[in-house]
Amino acid sequence: MSAGLSEAAFDTAGRVGPGRRAGLFAGGGATLAAGLIFLALALLPPVATLIDDPFLVVTATRIMIFAIAALSLDLVLGYGAMVSFGHAAFLGIGAYAVAILAANGIDDLFLQAVAAILAAALFAFVTGAISLRTKGVYFIMITLAFGQMAYFFMVSLSAYGGDDGITLDARSTLFGLPVLAGDLGLFYLVLAVLVVAFAGLRALTLSRFGRVLRGTRENPVRMQAIGFAPFRYQLTAYVIAGALAGVAGVLLANQAEFVSPAYMSWQRSGELIVMVVLGGMGTLAGAIGGAIAFMLLEDWLALASEHWKLGLGLLLVLLVLFSRGGIAGAIGRLAGRSEA
Repeated sequence: MSAGLSEAAFDTAGRVGPGRRAGLFAGGGATLAAGLIFLALALLPPVATLIDDPFLVVTATRIMIFAIAALSLDLVLGYGAMVSFGHAAFLGIGAYAVAILAANGIDDLFLQAVAAILAAALFAFVTGAISLRTKGVYFIMITLAFGQMAYFFMVSLSAYGGDDGITLDARSTLFGLPVLAGDLGLFYLVLAVLVVAFAGLRALTLSRFGRVLRGTRENPVRMQAIGFAPFRYQLTAYVIAGALAGVAGVLLANQAEFVSPAYMSWQRSGELIVMVVLGGMGTLAGAIGGAIAFMLLEDWLALASEHWKLGLGLLLVLLVLFSRGGIAGAIGRLAGRSEA
């Protein structure tokens, strides 16, 4: 029955028709919004040079790395309704792939990325296969448990710094070339990965796979009744998200030139969730916008007060109370009013 399911029938059965999400960050508007963000980022280095502030490039690079991690989480949280408090474990696995391989004489970025993707995907497959047999708060708790297991495992690796972390001797090379030696080279590499990640996830979520995943989010029992297996789709999405977060970890290790178990803490997972909720769950461009907004707010509020976390918490509470759908929802409503 599932093979012959038409898109119109799917809209009725799965409640995920094309009109389900309105606003600027839906449909072609999502691509436009993301394109504007990418254009602004691409133009940032020349602007930083003009105003003589090279630190802007470093800050933007870090923001884009977390935007990649937020995109990966949005696939499982926004599209699959899987609230994972262990997502930062994949980020840490990617970072430690760089540190461990570099410590053993393998400093090629491509090989490190392949190792990170395989390790993160394997960890996601094993833990996801177990976690997805639970629902609701039990799923949240078991992903938290797996994340903390990975965290304490890395703490126990005294050969690689243990709780203190490990400093990299140098950034990775790419096929023997020092492409990442300068901040500008790393910046444009991260931007390219962000664009590819967005385009890939955009195509995935608009495909039949994405429609089934959204249908599973809305009503898994009904999706199973019409011939789909929610578990397989959710596990596949979980593995893809873990692998992409592993890539973000590879880039983060190179950006900071330092790797620590703190990358894998549940607090980091919570921050990624906040980025997705802040931007708007189920909107890939919103996940990028949420990461940018969160990181900038964190920096600006930290300059204003040592109690910046209190201010950030209040802003997030106000956003949740008065702006359903996060930044993407707010912009969508404003765009709708201007057209009215």
